[in-house]
Amino acid sequence: MINKIIAIARTAGKAIMQVYMGNQPLALNNKPDSSPVTAADLVSHQVIVDHLHQLTPDIPILSEENPANWDLRQHWRYFWLVDPLDGTKEFLRRNGEFTVNIALIEHSKPIMGVVYAPAIDILYAADNMKAWKVDENNSLFELVVTDAKPPIVVVSRSHGNNHELFNYLTQIGEYQIKTIGSSLKFCMIAEGSAQIYPRFTPTNIWDTAAGHAIAIAAGAKVHDWHQKEIDYLPRKSFLNPNFKVSF
Repeated sequence: MINKIIAIARTAGKAIMQVYMGNQPLALNNKPDSSPVTAADLVSHQVIVDHLHQLTPDIPILSEENPANWDLRQHWRYFWLVDPLDGTKEFLRRNGEFTVNIALIEHSKPIMGVVYAPAIDILYAADNMKAWKVDENNSLFELVVTDAKPPIVVVSRSHGNNHELFNYLTQIGEYQIKTIGSSLKFCMIAEGSAQIYPRFTPTNIWDTAAGHAIAIAAGAKVHDWHQKEIDYLPRKSFLNPNFKVSF
């Protein structure tokens, strides 16, 4: 199954890159919450949904670009959770730090995840509590979290400047800091190139599920600030609590 999801993510990534490279119109619009959406978001959504329906017709899909109504999804215990283009702002800035995120949720837990950054051709995947970095030949290189002194703290490129983050950083002593967009922050923890990802600004469940699956499979912890593990139990709101991913 994981190889099939990797293939779907790569196909969606190719569709995104057609827009990114100017081969398809950008068609930029804003959603009701004023967040941007492009033709790349929509074409990636369609590619992923079509392929998942073919692969697993009995498993429902919750995608950022077409979220199911609460009356329907409140009963879901097993579903795909998809962000067709995580990091639309990074896409528009053309810095390459955007991803395709596909996760499988079972009883509120992310049990499988793929994160693919098509502009830099980097892919991460997790299944059965193992995480891998995957090269262009689909060779798997297992990931394990790694400690470092001082720790490297990774923060959002678009949301990394806020009072709560500043207060947290003043409490942890010596550290180094890196900024990057999208769910690649989870993957940096998983591969050991960072040790802490503190989040104090809003995220939705499709932003985090695939990266969450990869991080925990590599041995990381993903908890809210009350030390409760983040879960994906169906709720009316799509918002996550603020959280920390750590070694």
